[in-house]
Amino acid sequence: MRLMKLAVATTVVIAAVAGCAKEDTGGTTESGVALIKAGTLTTCTHLPYAPFQSKDDSGKVVGFDVALIDLVATKLQVTQAIVDTPFEGIKSGADLNSGKCDVAAAGMTITDERKKVLDFSDPYFDATQALATPTGKEVKTLEELVGRRLGVQGGTTGEDYIKTQVKEKNLKIEVVSYKDLAALQQALATNQVVAAVNDLPVWNEYIKANPGKVAVAAGFDTGEQYGFAVKKGNAALLKEVNAAIAAAKSDGTYDKIYAEWIGEKPAA
Repeated sequence: MRLMKLAVATTVVIAAVAGCAKEDTGGTTESGVALIKAGTLTTCTHLPYAPFQSKDDSGKVVGFDVALIDLVATKLQVTQAIVDTPFEGIKSGADLNSGKCDVAAAGMTITDERKKVLDFSDPYFDATQALATPTGKEVKTLEELVGRRLGVQGGTTGEDYIKTQVKEKNLKIEVVSYKDLAALQQALATNQVVAAVNDLPVWNEYIKANPGKVAVAAGFDTGEQYGFAVKKGNAALLKEVNAAIAAAKSDGTYDKIYAEWIGEKPAA
């Protein structure tokens, strides 16, 4: 009986302590932006996708997107925290809708389909798709890949573009989709595919890290632009994101970040 009373008393104490624990239900910045965690701008991304976001040797997530969102966090007087999550949850709006993050920054192309479930910032990067092959085995057109395997990253506009081209031109190419950039690059490096498509800066970064192994064989100017995304209707945060991008472009900060992570900025 004593043991039962002690157990009940202990349960009551634990419940009381749990009830007193303060749950972080978010906060609001001085500018009126609601955040899912007080003092923190939580960013959803999908790793790795260098030079836009990837881990450095210390395990810290760095990159072009990270640096730009840091500017937003500074403007809001908070710090940025990054959540690595599958790209599907980002582009579908599920991660933002569920409160997993405040903003999405994942080298994400603005499309009409994605606009249905996300509110995009002003464009911050002009993207071009590129075809990469092992060095010495370059091809210039998709037609040269007939009867062979071409790799793409699943869920991306690169995948959409290639599948559309293959269908419209009736090309007998086996298009193989990989779950992320690392898997795609590994497939190319190990000859699982003879070529692979992704954004040009991504291949340039891979070539720098693996000199002499891969070459950009062809480019596809698809007119794509990247945007950061917030939950539908989150006008307050979207306004601050756009203001940070505009300020960075006007005061030269954007060009410095571009030079550090992408390279020489193309002439306007």
